[in-house]
Amino acid sequence: MDVIDWLTAALGEDADDVLSVDPAHLDAARGDHSGWVADGLPLAVVNARTVEHVQATMRAASEFRVPVVPRGAGTGLAGGANATAGSLVLSVARMDRILEISTEDQLAVVEPGVVNGDLNAALEPFGLFFAPDPASKAISTVGGNIATNAGGLRCAKYGVTREAVLGLDVVLADGRFVRTGHRTVKGVTGYDLTSLLVGSEGTLGVIVGATVRVLPIPQGEPTTLGALFADVRAASDAAARVTAAHLRPAIMELLDGPSLEAISAHLGEQAIREALGATGGAAYLLVQFDGPAAAADAALASTLIAETGGTVRVAADAEEGERLLAIRRAFHPALAAGGTVLIEDVAVPRSRMPEMFDAIERIGERYGIAIPTVAHAGDGNLHPNFITEGEVGPEVWDAAGDLFRTAVALGGTLTGEHGVGVLKRRWLAEELGPDSYELQVKIKSVFDPLGILNPGKVFG
Repeated sequence: MDVIDWLTAALGEDADDVLSVDPAHLDAARGDHSGWVADGLPLAVVNARTVEHVQATMRAASEFRVPVVPRGAGTGLAGGANATAGSLVLSVARMDRILEISTEDQLAVVEPGVVNGDLNAALEPFGLFFAPDPASKAISTVGGNIATNAGGLRCAKYGVTREAVLGLDVVLADGRFVRTGHRTVKGVTGYDLTSLLVGSEGTLGVIVGATVRVLPIPQGEPTTLGALFADVRAASDAAARVTAAHLRPAIMELLDGPSLEAISAHLGEQAIREALGATGGAAYLLVQFDGPAAAADAALASTLIAETGGTVRVAADAEEGERLLAIRRAFHPALAAGGTVLIEDVAVPRSRMPEMFDAIERIGERYGIAIPTVAHAGDGNLHPNFITEGEVGPEVWDAAGDLFRTAVALGGTLTGEHGVGVLKRRWLAEELGPDSYELQVKIKSVFDPLGILNPGKVFG
């Protein structure tokens, strides 16, 4: 009996619905939105619908020492959920129920396959929202948000996914089920395993449920403003001034010149002019405030931005604000229309953003590669995008390595929200240092002594 026979028997009457060895399904599991595709084919894809399906898969994998690749919607950007040769792909995308919404305790209990946007649609009638706001929220899942500790546009004010997770239901490598964390606001019993599991990319356990914190929808209409600048350093300085003034925008996004050029080509200059009342800038800063003080905060921010050289347009209403936001949302479609895109992710202290933008420009010139960059300016998280023709070659990775080391040298990190996966493993030890790296490898071995959980990813 091999692992497929064992697993088929364990799944019983559900096997036909849950277990697939269809070559098309196997091939589809090899990639994600990073563009990287793993070599070889997995053995099977398990489309789990219940915790028991997950437990059966992990028990089979432990019995036969077969690697397991946990997977959700497949929207990752670091290869962390890509199926590897000879593995079992354990998809939890079909575990997509919202089990509870508690207005009294301001929490929700969800399965991992719940789409981020669908959760917010369900919360809206209760006057609540789930704060993590990745750009892929229309297709990414809460389980994937948790696996990579995803961030998004609203992080500066509301924090990354870790701040929104109260507790987790997890199946361990040997099939045991454990529950971590609390339903309470406070809870300090034992080590904080919940925070450890957030961002672990399926290397410590398989998340099968989450208790997440939800928040009241801010009162009143948000106020949005957009500003054009002569250069990206001036725009970075303006963003820094907004932060230094102790203002807390819900969204503060910065697009550099190459990004703005690509979006103008994609949307047309007329669309930019209609949104901003002007064209020709070399950088774009988008700021949105929410809550009762939104209008007053936006007025103060507008003054600071204008003093730094920005041409400011404050949206008169929500519809006009959406037009300003649409410029930012067009970033990735605009780049995808121009060639192969490697979407990267670094973070630096907010005060060092101008230096990081300068470094990105120098690196692009040094390697002869276009690197349009967008930044979550409110938290210092930059997304440099490497544009190439055809496959991503070694010169792109050399440039990326230069960029990662620069971010770390500025007091930052080589990944702010995309995770490490496969694509950033080679730089991980450099950032962590030997002692921290060794400690984390040992933690991995405690959770996964056989080394079957997502091997080859992060520390695997």
